[in-house]
Amino acid sequence: MASDKAVETVIVGNYVEMESDGKPTQDIKSKLSNFLWHGGSAYDAWFSCASNQVAQVLLTLPYSFSQLGMLSGILFQLFYGLLGSWTAYLISILYWFEVLDGLLGKHWRNVGLGFNCTFLLFGSVIQLIACASNIYYINDNLDKRTWTYIFGACCATTVFIPSFHNYRIWSFLGLVMTTYTAWYLTIAAILHGQMEGVKHSGPNKMVLYFTGATNILYTFGGHAVTVEIMHAMWKPQKFKAIYLLATLYVLTLTIPSAVAVYWAFGDMLLNHSNAFALLPKSPFRDMAVILMLIHQFITFGFACTPLYFVWEKAIGMHECKSLCKRALNAVEQPPKFVGRWVGTFVINVFIVVWVLIVGFGFGGWASMVNFVHQIDTFGLFTKCYQCPPPTPSLPIMPPHQLNATAPSPSPHHQHHH
Repeated sequence: MASDKAVETVIVGNYVEMESDGKPTQDIKSKLSNFLWHGGSAYDAWFSCASNQVAQVLLTLPYSFSQLGMLSGILFQLFYGLLGSWTAYLISILYWFEVLDGLLGKHWRNVGLGFNCTFLLFGSVIQLIACASNIYYINDNLDKRTWTYIFGACCATTVFIPSFHNYRIWSFLGLVMTTYTAWYLTIAAILHGQMEGVKHSGPNKMVLYFTGATNILYTFGGHAVTVEIMHAMWKPQKFKAIYLLATLYVLTLTIPSAVAVYWAFGDMLLNHSNAFALLPKSPFRDMAVILMLIHQFITFGFACTPLYFVWEKAIGMHECKSLCKRALNAVEQPPKFVGRWVGTFVINVFIVVWVLIVGFGFGGWASMVNFVHQIDTFGLFTKCYQCPPPTPSLPIMPPHQLNATAPSPSPHHQHHH
């Protein structure tokens, strides 16, 4: 028995050596790429969950506290954090998409898919608006709408990130950025102290109360992204504990910062939804603004990546590894007189360049000039677009009133006449 076990050990050892010899050794570049780019561990999921939960809402939670009051604000954060962790637990053990599709049918699946896609779309738009709102505190040379366009173009590049596996370094940096911002808000508010005559009168209106509660619900309710984070894990069964731990860490950021800012400024926050608006300008505040801008770029990617997946599947590209090979096999070849595929691509390139230069370039420039002119003439949200402006009618006054109210001629005027 001992000799058989020794022979088996030798065979297994030789087999392992053969396997290791057959594998290509990774160079430093590949190892660095895997370290920064390819993530699916429990730590990656924790960073992704914590980074995705708290973004621009970190700056609006003090505003919610002014609507809810101190006690309700803290209790709602704890309550919704618990509900969010429970929902993540159910998602991890029930596979909600299988339940909706397999048990309830495709109609309920489509309803759930539409709801989540709408949530993600609105979340993406919110991140763009938040970017413009934050950068305006540093550079107000451009209006917020222009900043929204600029950041929208920048954030659209997240389409090149393949999956949530590739958010490893971004999730880590995003959590570092939000941690800095949260503790900056806390420390800056404490050092600033309470404003003179500060009042903490919330809650005083029901509509404000539920508005603040909804904002806190949004903080812990991003479960459309949660599914994708879990799907990107190498061991998804660990996700339920990871989400709970991420929520506990997020609470250590949101509660102290919101409490400190609300303590310092009180009801003034009712007219300033962004906490940056009340804190004095300083290099630390500018750093927090810049870090939040970068983090919102990451959050936009988190929200839009599932939408990219849905769109790929909708157009039949989800199982395709090579677009060119799929096109060659699925599409009938063009006729010979246009040059087959080479001639077709040449024609397509010409059309694209023409549309970009003539249509999009010059045509877009002309359209924008005309659009700006129309806005200057008729206004943006006018009730009657391109209608001639009404001529103002002057009231007709009696002659005696005209004589009574007319100013007497000046001595200089009498001298010349």
